[in-house]
Amino acid sequence: MGRINFVEIFSSFIVMAAIIDIFGSIPIFLNLKENRQSIKAGQACLTALGLFLAFFFAGDALLRLFGIDAASFAVAGAFVLFVLAVEMILGREIIKNENIGSGASIVPVAFPLIAGPGALTGLLSLRADYAIVNILIGLLLNIILDYIVIRYLDRIQRLLGPNLIFILRKFFGVILLAIAVNMFVNNISVIIAQVKG
Repeated sequence: MGRINFVEIFSSFIVMAAIIDIFGSIPIFLNLKENRQSIKAGQACLTALGLFLAFFFAGDALLRLFGIDAASFAVAGAFVLFVLAVEMILGREIIKNENIGSGASIVPVAFPLIAGPGALTGLLSLRADYAIVNILIGLLLNIILDYIVIRYLDRIQRLLGPNLIFILRKFFGVILLAIAVNMFVNNISVIIAQVKG
């Protein structure tokens, strides 16, 4: 597990915060809420934490259990992000609210917005440089930050105002679309290379 090192904890926190980008996802969360999809902060963050821990300790073995490689997993996540981006840009609801108990808390908030393919693989990559205990503390701090942002979405919405939120939603919709396309292209090329090889 290693010894507690505050530099490693801070570094792990910053790396994961940059990948998760919870503040960049605020317009997406607001868009989901306006489409009458409930988001439960506790449920979303606990689910995301569970996914992170499963991948951190079981990672490759978990994917192999289902016959899935990391590239295919990332492509699937890219499709979900793509649909969300189109919703934000066009102002049309594509992912219908099926009135399940979790609302949007599990999909797409916990996965792929918080515990997305990039964040999951990024967490695994930290093991090469940092002690496990420091990575886990950095991860937990990120989950706490995510909870605070999601829990107080309404206050953030009032603070920003409707006009700024509209602009941010369109802007981040385009950014999210670019991320989805980039994720798809990078990983589909890996899949094609595997098929040819």
